[in-house]
Amino acid sequence: MADTKLTVGDWMTRNPITIGDDASIVEAIHLLRERNIRRLPVMKGDKIVGLVTEKMLLGYMPAKATSLDQWELQYLLSKTPVTAAMNPKPHTVKPETPISEAAKLLHDRKLNGVIVAGPRGELVGILTTTNALEALIHFSK
Repeated sequence: MADTKLTVGDWMTRNPITIGDDASIVEAIHLLRERNIRRLPVMKGDKIVGLVTEKMLLGYMPAKATSLDQWELQYLLSKTPVTAAMNPKPHTVKPETPISEAAKLLHDRKLNGVIVAGPRGELVGILTTTNALEALIHFSK
């Protein structure tokens, strides 16, 4: 059976859009909106240092934000690094992880996506809930 497609590597989104760890929260929000995506691996060179989602970014408010007006808040967020809002220990899977195991992780942890890392921990893709649903549709035919 040549068309088995049973691993994460068969279904993941390859070469995902990333952002550097020196980027600001505002830059990350703009990149997400510009590319119509919901999550960004945060990179320091070629090393994965975290994951940031649209929800994390839009929900991030610095401690001193309470007394700021809209313009001051915008300025503060433009100077705040994306690392302040990211998850520094995102869930990861390998390309050879069975798709069913990754789908169970997404379900059990209530995740919308996981980073796919290669043998040296390098970023090779992202597996999203949408990717997992595409696999389910494929196997339901």
